[in-house]
Amino acid sequence: MHYGPWLENYLTPSVAYSRKHGSVSDTLNLDVPTGANGGDSSMVLRYLRSHESHGEIGSPTLLLVNCGLHDIKRDLKTGSIQVDAQAYADNLHSIVETGRKLCTTLCWIRTTPVDEKIHNRPQSTFHRFGRDCEEYNTIADAIMDAAGVPSIDLTRFTDQIGDESGNSVYIDHVHFTEEIRRRQAAFIAGWITGYLAHA
Repeated sequence: MHYGPWLENYLTPSVAYSRKHGSVSDTLNLDVPTGANGGDSSMVLRYLRSHESHGEIGSPTLLLVNCGLHDIKRDLKTGSIQVDAQAYADNLHSIVETGRKLCTTLCWIRTTPVDEKIHNRPQSTFHRFGRDCEEYNTIADAIMDAAGVPSIDLTRFTDQIGDESGNSVYIDHVHFTEEIRRRQAAFIAGWITGYLAHA
């Protein structure tokens, strides 16, 4: 949702851009995914399946998909994770299967990093942990590699930006500053442009 406007700007007019739609109210609390917010892997799968049934998504040349940050939310009291590792893997297998019916090429975007010190503050309503983010990226890597799905490594790119700046790249617990969003979009746009030029 955040780097989307920048990505559209970088791709226009050479590439027609679209994404999951929603209202402005969807951005008021990004921790509760509604509308344009993709949510966890179960929600992404439901969204893709609904479009498979109704044909509303069209037939994009390239379909970019990511989920993970909502999956790794942990309950403060029980420590239970929102979508466990096996369910996440099962969902990703189904996302690959369904996504490929909807597009020419499915592409995975690796989940951006979690900084626990910033995220897990006393006022947090749930926790996220870096080890979970790494584990779920590893799960996704294995599934996408085995399926021959290309990946955009937004994880490493964003990590490198943080190392360069020395300043916090976040505006809150997990969402990025406008400059970081712009640079993420430029990175993704560069990958897309190169991919389509050789497709």
